[in-house]
Amino acid sequence: MEELVGAVRRADAEEVRTLLESGADPDTLDDGLPVLCRAVAAYDEPVAEALLAAGADPLRRLPDGSTPLLRAVDGGSLHMVQALATHRVPLPAPEREGLLARARHWTEAGVEAELRRLTGLTGPAERIRVEDDEVGWWCEQLTLGGLTVRDEHRAILTSMEARYGIRTPFDELVARALAHPDRDHVVWSDVVFTLGRRVDEETWQWSRDLLNHPDRTHRLLAADLLLSLIIGDIEKGRAPFWERGRELVPWAEQEEDPEVLAVILQAMTHDSAPEIEAVGLSHLGHPDPRVRALVPGTLGQSEDGRSLTGPESLTAVRTLARDEDPGVREAVCHWLAHYRGHEPEVGDTLVALTHDERQEIRICAVSGLAVRDDPRCVEAEHRIGPRDDKLPFDERLLDVWRYQRRREAAGPS
Repeated sequence: MEELVGAVRRADAEEVRTLLESGADPDTLDDGLPVLCRAVAAYDEPVAEALLAAGADPLRRLPDGSTPLLRAVDGGSLHMVQALATHRVPLPAPEREGLLARARHWTEAGVEAELRRLTGLTGPAERIRVEDDEVGWWCEQLTLGGLTVRDEHRAILTSMEARYGIRTPFDELVARALAHPDRDHVVWSDVVFTLGRRVDEETWQWSRDLLNHPDRTHRLLAADLLLSLIIGDIEKGRAPFWERGRELVPWAEQEEDPEVLAVILQAMTHDSAPEIEAVGLSHLGHPDPRVRALVPGTLGQSEDGRSLTGPESLTAVRTLARDEDPGVREAVCHWLAHYRGHEPEVGDTLVALTHDERQEIRICAVSGLAVRDDPRCVEAEHRIGPRDDKLPFDERLLDVWRYQRRREAAGPS
């Protein structure tokens, strides 16, 4: 059906869905291959998902012996592979084994080396960075001789092994992550996610031991793993390490790399031990804003969350609210907006932040005042200024209106 082929080639997911609903064959051929292969090659997830939902077969055997699923593995996109591999649950054993073998082959061979083998070319591959705005991950896309591949094969292998119940050794997963030494790379993120869901003592101890490594990238991965373990497996409600951040105090006291230290502090903020507050306050004047922004999260609070336990805590927060870095001020404002203590200085600090140069901070501060039932929110709302129509609506903009409705419902004081 030419109309469906054209819509797939244009990456028009809405038109593809309309044609499929009208009876178009989801396995329509385009140059001898199912249109699903066209979507896979273009990394067009919306179109691929529409075709799969309509019955396109990801396991259809193609003239070269591959399948759309195996072609997705070759293409190196984790999300595309997940979409095709989970279309049939469970995936038959031969297809599972073939998927894992294909991903392992690319992982061991290396993307650029395999591209050279497949194309017979020796020159350098063209490289571009591809970012996922929704998730915040990125990968590298390599093109050589008209063949394009993304470097997510280690993530595909890691994710699929976990899905099929294979417990890959800790050291092997660490090596996969370190091959892409960036917290936002797909492979690093997927390894952290996979190990974080194990939530067992063995993984905790191995991750903590890794904090002693002389290389800062190893320590960064260790901190990220510990943070993931502390957050736990949310889907299954397992978080056995939720209040074990205090165990990281010795490393937070000695870590000199600011990025590693920031992740360690972030992991510790889920605990409420008094020694954590002391560590946080010791970094109040840290030269890196990423570290200063995490200080409020280390501050101890009473059991009801309505007062700070340390005498220096409120002073520290107010100091950070005047920080030269807007990211620090935004983090502090967010913390203040969720703090339920009754100290008058909290409201005064929020009022001061309603004059901030950044609109996001002004919105947060006004919202915080409104939630605290501070009448100064009404006048401060005018300082927010006009909102860019292209931005998604921010629910916090209704907080002053909600405050006024509460006052009206309460009647005259």
